[in-house]
Order: sequence, then structure tokens, then C-alpha cells
Amino acid sequence: MAADARNLTGESFVAHSPGTGAAGAGRPSTARPKRAVLSPPPAPAGRTAAFAAPARVPLPNASGPREATTRLVAHGCWYPSADPSGTRVAFICDRGGVPQLWTGPVDGEAVHLLDDGPDPVTEVSWSPDGRWIAYTTAPGGGEHTRVLCVRPDGGDRHILAGAEPGSSAHLGCWAYDGSAVAVTVAVPTAVPGPETTAEAGAPGPGAADGRLPAHWQDRATGTELLGPAPHTAPGPALPSPVLTVRTAAIGAPGGTAPAAGFGDGLSAYLVDPDGVDAPVLLAVEKDAATLRVCDLSRDGALALLRRGPRGRREAVVLRTADLETTCVMPVADGDPWIGGFSPRADTLWLRSDAHREFAVLLAAALGPDGRPRGWSVAASRENSGLELLRCARDGDSAVLAWNVRGVSELEVLDTSAAVGPGPDEAAADRAGADTISYPPGADTVSYRPVSLPHEVVTRITAAGPRPLLALSGSRRRPGIWWLPDGATPVRTPWSSRDEDAVPPGRPPVRPDPLRPTARDGLPLHGWYYRAPGRAPGEPAPCVIHLHGGPEDQERPVLDPLYHEILGRGVDVFAPDVRGSSGYGRSFVDADLGRGRFAAIDDVADCAAHAVLAGLADPARLAVMGRSYGGYLTYASLVWHPDLFRTGIAVCGMSDLVTFFEGTEPWIAQSAAHKYGHPERDRELLRALSPMSRVDALRAPVLAVHGEHDTNVPPGESEQFVRAARERGVTAELLTLPDEGHEFLRADNRRLFRRAAADWLQRRLGTTVRTHARRRTGPGYPEQPCHRTRSAP
Repeated sequence: MAADARNLTGESFVAHSPGTGAAGAGRPSTARPKRAVLSPPPAPAGRTAAFAAPARVPLPNASGPREATTRLVAHGCWYPSADPSGTRVAFICDRGGVPQLWTGPVDGEAVHLLDDGPDPVTEVSWSPDGRWIAYTTAPGGGEHTRVLCVRPDGGDRHILAGAEPGSSAHLGCWAYDGSAVAVTVAVPTAVPGPETTAEAGAPGPGAADGRLPAHWQDRATGTELLGPAPHTAPGPALPSPVLTVRTAAIGAPGGTAPAAGFGDGLSAYLVDPDGVDAPVLLAVEKDAATLRVCDLSRDGALALLRRGPRGRREAVVLRTADLETTCVMPVADGDPWIGGFSPRADTLWLRSDAHREFAVLLAAALGPDGRPRGWSVAASRENSGLELLRCARDGDSAVLAWNVRGVSELEVLDTSAAVGPGPDEAAADRAGADTISYPPGADTVSYRPVSLPHEVVTRITAAGPRPLLALSGSRRRPGIWWLPDGATPVRTPWSSRDEDAVPPGRPPVRPDPLRPTARDGLPLHGWYYRAPGRAPGEPAPCVIHLHGGPEDQERPVLDPLYHEILGRGVDVFAPDVRGSSGYGRSFVDADLGRGRFAAIDDVADCAAHAVLAGLADPARLAVMGRSYGGYLTYASLVWHPDLFRTGIAVCGMSDLVTFFEGTEPWIAQSAAHKYGHPERDRELLRALSPMSRVDALRAPVLAVHGEHDTNVPPGESEQFVRAARERGVTAELLTLPDEGHEFLRADNRRLFRRAAADWLQRRLGTTVRTHARRRTGPGYPEQPCHRTRSAP
């Protein structure tokens, strides 16, 4: 670990001078002059820290072929980031079998591979000066990530943060001159209290007295399980513009501050990619769920951070000169890039659902001290939320993506007319700067709708004068498109063509929306995929597929798993039960606490709706899901044991108590709000756990898990399979090597899809066309022929 760091919390460290020290010795600096943001400010009173700065670790450059391979014709491209000119783009592509870092021209065919390593790439960001591309990888396919940098020509590849054993790093924004990139590092940290001892804490996992496991001791939280959410608090008042330090601790009697604290901490740094200047510590969150630097003002004086657990996200504006917090505002879940500053830092744009059901675009006029001088709603929609926001670099426009029951609608907003001037200081003092209103002339704001070739926008990024869009759809592979002025999106030549989406002879299925009603009257929503060749009105074998989260949302995008299952003659119904996003804050929170019992019943109600609509055969129903959907799969099999003939649980929790004991601390921090407090609500967690009702299990079950999953540890699948077998129920476990909570490698994904489809075909007794091993082109390992057989 690097001990040399200048920091913004008051602790004195020795910094490398330019061109000296371990990273810069023997080579001249190529970095631009550092701005004020990299200068240590006066030390705030009362702050201490013992945090390790990220260390720069050189790596060999990519050794494989840099030209495009043709291993997978039906590939996907996503997460674009453009160079300063907007003519070239860095992106993630799985054409080599694993998500890797590639670059290519916006309007040309030639693409190049910049990292041929086996670790999947998850995020990409090209520096504003064009000299570096920063990106995030997941070593071994697991949940811990690293931030790397590489030159656009593939040279000088190195780890920027996350190389230390046990650490994890996440990518933030760049300084506007490219002199530094923000990273968040999660490392074991020690912040001793007045009477700290290394032995302080409770017994480890499984302690007989029911106390918390060791890694949960002294975990701080700012929310109560069933308390009011700041997003839905009555009235228009906003949070105080002064950040309140939360001292309530999980496991501490009466919510008092703990006497001792050893836990995980999140530290946000500004790191020089050249390795000449030492990292600068910008912010520290102890026992935090998330921390990300989303934007820096152009002069480096202000930083926009996102913090807080899911369901309770906050935007924090920080003055870098003195670390004063000038603004705290609740923001929406979903995309972590929550907003940004205008070019002169006189306006702050935020995607927020503060005090409302759906996220809107908020604008705040900022004073010279970085404090808001009035909030206004710059853009909103009835019954749909803003999910993606990207402001143009010139500050004159913004591209907005709205979520309309799972389908994206895109528009370009003229931001120059979307916010009026803030009140003068005297008026701001009188009003308290805490009111949200519509801006002057809001009814004349200019919006330009954009017609989309795909159903869903997954990312928007600035690319010179024209934005780049990552799009996905029910019948197309994920691709990258650019948006010329006044025109519809244009596909980049290296994104998959529509005809390459699936193997020939098996066209993808466009789903139909269904709107079930829960037994308590709550409206639900979902997408129904009908297997090809089924006669109209003929009930079909059907699998209810449940997404994760719980706050995820089912979107009409091409899912190769669904395509494989549909090819076996099995329909797929993918519903959004309560707790899903996209339908308002009340719907997201409807599964909190004991509301989770109703979410389990929602699964049965969705199955009943498909049967009553004449789509699904009631004697051939299955249930399947991943992550939280895996939990719902286990739960549905034991709460409704006579409804489903079989189930497939992928990376699912089988016991919420053991889940809290084994998961990552930051995940546990967020999960406490959703499922229950691991100490105060221990009995509720046991009552909600499928393992507590495993005696009711009747249907065969297949469990699938990644061997490196630290989000939901593999033991959750192992214990359910073991318990099922002990009770004489057929149960199997498929463990995928070199995978974590997400399955990212092409061979493992293919194995998983075929294993799941085979299992459903056998258990539901479908008659389908078999797949002969007949190649018709690279990238299509198996194509259908026209023989049929009846599965036993």
C-alpha cells in the first residue's frame, strides 16, 4: 500500500514532488499543471484518518491480437466513453467471450482490443484531455474490482487503485483538465474510539447468543427499517444544507455510538494517472454502503458525491478548499451518475425523487460559496421517472431518458431555459433555500423527442457535439449508437447488426405486456414471451422468471436465457412484483419489513394471472430467478409448494440470517433497510427465510451459483440443496468456475443457459425441436434442425 498521500482530512502525509518518488523517478512528467483541487486545504478541526492511499502497479500491455476477432458474431457492445473530439469511443464488448476493453471510430469499422486479460471489464471512462482511458475490472469475475488506466494506443497499462489484497476500487469522474481521476477505495480501516481495543466486538457468525457477526459490529446506519423515508417525507422542506454526522450504530444499545470501531471504510481519492503526484484524499465514509465522486467543477472548487445505501441515496456537494458540505439532497436509485455542475458551476443538475414518487430533473442555482440559492423542477413526467441524465459539455443542453413502464423514451432538453436565476441572498435567507418550485417560464422549455430503434437506453455519454447512446432491445443485441443533430440515432458499424442477434432460423420474440393484480389489489406489471409455434389459445408450459434487486426492473431486452428456454417450447413470464423500480417510490417500498410476505404471494398471483389469461398450463408451471429472484424462487417453492412443478434458483439467498453473516459488509448495510435489521428483526428474518419452511418443499430444485460470489455466498445454495436432499426431494447444484454474482464469461453463460433449459424441458415435459450440432458460421455453436422429441 502507498503511504505517501496528501489528504483533505487534516492528517499530514509526505507527498512526492513531480518527477520524484517511486512512481515518477527517472522519467519526466507529462501531466498538466495541477489545479486547486489537488492542493491540500487547511485541516478541518477534529478529523483524523488512517487510510491507505491507492498504489500504482505497472502491468504488461495487451499481448493478444489488437484487431477485431470473430469468435462471437452475435456480440454486444455497451458502456461507451468518447475521446475529446467525439470521433473515437472506448467501450465494452464481449466478442472475445468475456467483456473486454475496446476502442474504435464512431463511423468506421476498425476496432482495437486494449486489454486481453481474463478479468471482465465493467466500466470505462476516457480522460477529457484524451491521454488516458480508465476502466474497472473484476478479478476472477468476483465482486471486488480494480481501476486501471491505459493509453489509447494500448501502452502504459497499470493498476490505478485496488491492487492491495482485500481491497476494492471503483471508478469516479475525471478532473476537467484530465490531470486526475477520482476513485473510491474500500479497504479495511481502523478509526479508534477513545477506548478502542482490538478484541472489542461480538462473537463471529453463528454465535449462540444471537449477537451480530464480527464484521457487523459497530456498523453505522442512518435509517430505521420501517421509519419514514426522506424521499417521501411530507411537505416541501429539503434536508439541511449541512451534512449531519450519523452516530446510530447497528448493534449498539439504544442507537448510541460504539466504543470501538474496526470495519470497512470507503475513501475517495483524486489520483494522477501518470503517477507523478501523490493521491489526494477527498472524502472518507466509515462503514458506508457507497461513495462515488460523480462530478468536479471545472475549477476544481466543488465536488459532487453520491453516498448512502440503496433506497436512501444522497447527493453531497463538497467544497474542496475546506471540505465544507454545502448541500445534501436525496437522489434516486439506479444509475450512479446522478448529475453534474454547469460549466461555470452556477447551476447543479440532479436526478432526484426527493419528496415525490418518480425521479425528476432538479436544478439549483448555486451561490459563490457553492450553496444552493433555490431549487426548481427543470423536467418531470406524470407516472414515469427520469433514469438517465447527461449534460452536454457546453452546458446548453441535456439528454434525458425516461422510464415508461420499462420502455425508454428519450428527449433533448434546452437547459438554458430550464432554470431561472436564483434569488438574491436576502431572499434566499428569507426562504431558507429549501423550497422546490417550477422555474420561471417552465412551460416554454424546449424539448426535442428522439425516436429510438431499441426499447431501452442503458447509458448516455457526451461525445463532442453529438451524444453516444448504449441501446438494447427485445430483438437486438446491445449496441452503441450516436445521435446527430436533428436526426434519429445511427448505429456504430462495429455493433452487432440486427440479423446477427440470434442464430438463423430462431427469430427473437417480442414480449407482450401483462398487468396482473395482486390479491390485495396492488397493480403489478410484467412481460410475457410466447414460445414460437404454439397455437393461439393453447396453454403452454411456462416459467415465471424473477429479477434481482429487489429494486431491479424487468425490461424488454434480448435475454439469451429466455431465447434458449423459448426454443424448448416453454413460455417465459417475467413480472415486476412489489419492490421493483420503475413504478414509483411507494411500489419500491411496498415490500419492506413484513411486506415481503406479500411479495412472495405476488409470484403466485402472477402465475394465476397467466393461467386465467389462457396463456399458461396450470399443470406445467415453473419458477426461476437470480439473486433476490433466487430468494423468491426458494420462497415460492416452500410457501406455495403445490403451485410449481420445479424451480431454478440462481445465486439466491435461502436464509436471510446466514446471508447477513456471510455477505459483503456494504451489501449488508443496504440490505438491512430492505429485509430487516440483523439483530432487532432477527425473528422476522427467520420467518422470511425459505430454510425455515424447507419441510414444505415438494418440487425438484436446481441451484446455480458462481464460485466467487461474495454478494450472496455459495453457501446459501449449498444449504438449501443439502436440506432438500435430506428430505428426499430431488435437488442439484451447478457451480460455475471463475464467476461471481454475475455470470460474465461466454462459456459459463452458455453452460448455464443450456443446463437451465434442459432442466425445465425435463421437468415440464415439453415437446420441442432438438438442436443438432451443425455450424452455419462463426459465433453460432449450435443451430436448430427439425427433428422433435418428447422430454421425459
